[in-house]
Amino acid sequence: MKITGYELFLVEPRWLFLRVDTDEGISGWGEPIVEGKAHTVARCVEEMFDYLLGQDPARIEEHWQVLAKSGFYRGGVVLSSALAGIDQALWDIAGKTHGVPVHQLLGGHVRDRVRVYGWVGGETPEELAESAAAQVAKGMTAVKLNPCGQLEPLATPAAIDAIVAGVTAVREAIGPDRDLALDFHGRFSGAMSRRVLPFLEPLLPLFVEEPVLPEFSQDLGAVARSTSIPIATGERLYSRWDFRSVLSDGIAVAQPDISHAGGISETRRIAAMAETYDVLVAPHCPLGPIALAASLQLDFAIPNFLIQEQALGIGYGDSSGLLDYLADTTPFTFRDGYIDRPTAPGLGITIDEDAVRAAAERGHRWRNPVWRNTDGSLAAW
Repeated sequence: MKITGYELFLVEPRWLFLRVDTDEGISGWGEPIVEGKAHTVARCVEEMFDYLLGQDPARIEEHWQVLAKSGFYRGGVVLSSALAGIDQALWDIAGKTHGVPVHQLLGGHVRDRVRVYGWVGGETPEELAESAAAQVAKGMTAVKLNPCGQLEPLATPAAIDAIVAGVTAVREAIGPDRDLALDFHGRFSGAMSRRVLPFLEPLLPLFVEEPVLPEFSQDLGAVARSTSIPIATGERLYSRWDFRSVLSDGIAVAQPDISHAGGISETRRIAAMAETYDVLVAPHCPLGPIALAASLQLDFAIPNFLIQEQALGIGYGDSSGLLDYLADTTPFTFRDGYIDRPTAPGLGITIDEDAVRAAAERGHRWRNPVWRNTDGSLAAW
């Protein structure tokens, strides 16, 4: 079998899809995307296909090594995300070639279903509680929220009280038998983390995600030692080498993104590395259906999996397009807060190409917001 071609599709709300074709009529899909830099990643994918065209798609590891390491300049979110989408598509082709889901090629499933969480949104404690109750009504056993908006470098007592009030409202809405996770999006400094997290400890969050920006990962050890709340990070780390220091610093949950951290191949290696530190894995995935399908295949194959992020209700529309680009939405059916093991070949989904092509005609130029502090300086979004 030989790789004969590829197509890229910029689709709403902020995604990039890739289809890889072969001379035996088997095509694979991947999602190579950096949110806000989709056009840049697309050009990088095109450059990588100068090497891939005419190659055997079954040599997934060989292609990963060449694309990741043969260039003089290595790493970074653009290169690793372009590689990630290609890697997903090659695994999809491999599964379809052998007539089995990807997780079977990774050694078989170690669980029968995967736990997912739903997103909670709102500006006030009352709105957050209402949103959390709606997720419970859908059967979710876990929710995640970002309990703060824009923050000053050292926030006021009133801002801290608002964070605690919002999280308290969610805890009261979901009760003690369900989990809540918190995403601070890197908006805290190390000092703010050590100040705020003790107030949240009585609410027993499942984890606190990205309390500090990735460039301050050296502070995570001090943050982890200052609180009983499990610390999670990893959506902006792109390789085993990026994860090496945070694993040894005492994080509890690693969150590699299968569309940023080198695809299924590298994310699986990150998970294995995390296991040696007694660290669980909760793959980051506020993305589209291909990225979620690839994440699920990995979730079923790794022993140290915790919970899976998914984009429904994340804030880009009711469905975020997650279901709109599928010919059959059955693989993403949530039952009691879980997704059952997919059995279809490859990534386990069938893309609605007509819907994808129609969306690609519209395209998108999504950009993340730019926030400012009260003094006009740039604030972390």
